[in-house]
Amino acid sequence: MLEENKKLDVENILSDLEHYTPKRRGWHWREKGPDKMGEFDYKEISAPLKKSRPLPAARSFNGIDPQPIPVITTEIASGRFEDDIRRMRMAAWHGADHIMVIRTAGQSHYDGLIEGTPEGIGGVPITRKQVRASRKALDLIEEEVGREINFHSYVSGVAGPDIAVMFAEEGVNGAHQDPQYNVLYRNINMIRSFVDAAVAKRIMTWADMLQIDGAHNANATAMKGYKVMPELMVQHAINCKFSELVGMKKSNIALSTVPPTSAPAPCMKIDLPYAVALRQLFREYRMRAQMNTKYIESCTREATVGHALNLMISKLTSADIQSTITPDEGRNVPWHYNNIHAINTAKQAFVGMDGLMDMVELKKEGYLPEKVRELQERAVLFLEEIIENGGYFKSVQDGFFVDSGEYPERNSDGIARKIDGGIGVGTVFEREKDYFAPVCAHFGYNNVPSKYKHACDAIHGCTLCDHSKIKYIDELDEVDNVAKRMESVKEDGTIVPEVEWKKDGVVAVTLFIPESELVAEAAAIEMGKKMNLRDVEVIHKQILQDAEGTLVEIKGRVNFSIEKDTLKIPEPKKVLGDDVLRDYIKEHPIKVVAATIGEDEHSVGLRETIDIKHGGIEKYGIQCEYLGTSCPIEKLIDAAIETKAQVILASTIITHNDVHIKNMRKLNELCIEKGVRDNLILICGGTQVTDEIARANGMDAGFGRGSKGVHVATFIVERMKGEV
Repeated sequence: MLEENKKLDVENILSDLEHYTPKRRGWHWREKGPDKMGEFDYKEISAPLKKSRPLPAARSFNGIDPQPIPVITTEIASGRFEDDIRRMRMAAWHGADHIMVIRTAGQSHYDGLIEGTPEGIGGVPITRKQVRASRKALDLIEEEVGREINFHSYVSGVAGPDIAVMFAEEGVNGAHQDPQYNVLYRNINMIRSFVDAAVAKRIMTWADMLQIDGAHNANATAMKGYKVMPELMVQHAINCKFSELVGMKKSNIALSTVPPTSAPAPCMKIDLPYAVALRQLFREYRMRAQMNTKYIESCTREATVGHALNLMISKLTSADIQSTITPDEGRNVPWHYNNIHAINTAKQAFVGMDGLMDMVELKKEGYLPEKVRELQERAVLFLEEIIENGGYFKSVQDGFFVDSGEYPERNSDGIARKIDGGIGVGTVFEREKDYFAPVCAHFGYNNVPSKYKHACDAIHGCTLCDHSKIKYIDELDEVDNVAKRMESVKEDGTIVPEVEWKKDGVVAVTLFIPESELVAEAAAIEMGKKMNLRDVEVIHKQILQDAEGTLVEIKGRVNFSIEKDTLKIPEPKKVLGDDVLRDYIKEHPIKVVAATIGEDEHSVGLRETIDIKHGGIEKYGIQCEYLGTSCPIEKLIDAAIETKAQVILASTIITHNDVHIKNMRKLNELCIEKGVRDNLILICGGTQVTDEIARANGMDAGFGRGSKGVHVATFIVERMKGEV
């Protein structure tokens, strides 16, 4: 049992994991709470927590902490599950009861279940140890706060069925599962993806897990998410019905809904009709509402206001689950106190709007219902066209999905996948007529001998029925493991600030500097260095007025000033005009080979840099050969040689142990070894890359945060012209 004023004992959580068995399975919804709390009457609050941390203003209302009806989500994935466990406890105390651990093995390039936590892998690979430790910790946290907490992750990628089995065995309560995500965003063969999904969904059904689909990804991927709303509805429909046909009950099927726009667009006018249209068409299913992350920049205030507007839509149209994205998502720094801020934003907004629908109602005539009807009609027509075109597979191959037009408008920029292509093509085989699998939660025909009541009786119980049969494997890496990490930061009586990992020593400082943007940024970095901070980084800047001053946030704290004349003011990034770039490239054709290198699966930043639909270098006429993610460096170089490319564009986004530096050095050294270094322009980009770091490690240029396709195109053209 946890003690309120005592830290969670992570070592105790990690002990004896090989014998841990989850105490429950299945998803938990909140129960209706009291009608009165303190001096106030409420209509839509859930049962209160036994222990919690109320909103700041609660001190004026006798410390009451009313909890809204929707399940509240927080997404946690620092990369060190021993720290995530502590963050889960903090989140639960503020009301979160849906803990999502994102960036998992299930959605990556693995083709089976893994163990250990290897360095250099893009994202956070989820292992049995991590899942088991997290669920064990949540068992204790549930008892402490007095409410059941749902643990959630991803079931996707070619390892989807493997992950689903492990999740069912280990008491995971919910998961994302949508075969279309695999097809459209991971280029997994569509036949393999849907067969895997059927198996995974059947296993999830056995475990009574809630399923959340992945259609919201189009909002983040499409150039104009607010144009593809009918397409999103079709994706929702396909996954909902497919899940139902596999055997999943409707109450365990949830749509992942995301308002497609953000201010300064007239977001309520666009987003509210879409939300209403979804609720009407899919009224038999659950709704998981998530704030839009596509437009989040580095300003947490802007993200919080966007979240509040999204919450208004959830209130007006209903939400069974309200996802909360940390407001510093745009900074790529998932700090735990901002997770809590997001949870409190949802709690504050929902409780503040309690009883709203008794006072207002959505109009039944005029723009709103007319737009709702229009969106629904466009979605139905889109689905009919898919059927007439030969079905989903054929339509994906023809590029029907994720473009920049509102159906029936298309701009020939949809994501097209081949029916006979993609990862895992040719790996689906028809079962023999006498096929027999002695396991439970089996999808498809299974010739179970009549002498067995259950299929697994043939082996005296499978791992779903007999948890003791699971062969628990601890971490395999002798260097990168939780024991080593915890030993390096063990309690020694000292207090060190942290924002991501225990004793990481990171602090955030907000500064106002009465100078222009570039001067203020340079001054803030120098101030951080004066405070003896390492790796000083500007995480946010906002011009208050060009001449009068700039707000800057950095890591650190300072109470001194510096001399302006001592600053090295960086030159602003210059870009060539679109016509200049196009004219030069038309006369001097340029070919680029591009890939995410090493063992990194992330592609969004690179695709935005090269794809024409995102304003990438293709728009200027540069021919791009994209090799995908997790690309071996030697393969990238060989492709450049074979295609006679002049430029290699390498992305290394997520880094551990300076893997991005090692990758750049290796790229340069292999080009020298192959005798082609002088013939190639080497460019590397990523969130941890700077031009200085890139050049110091053999690259011709490096592009980090905020870089766009025009910056890369400008450098390439100027280098080709011999100007840089």
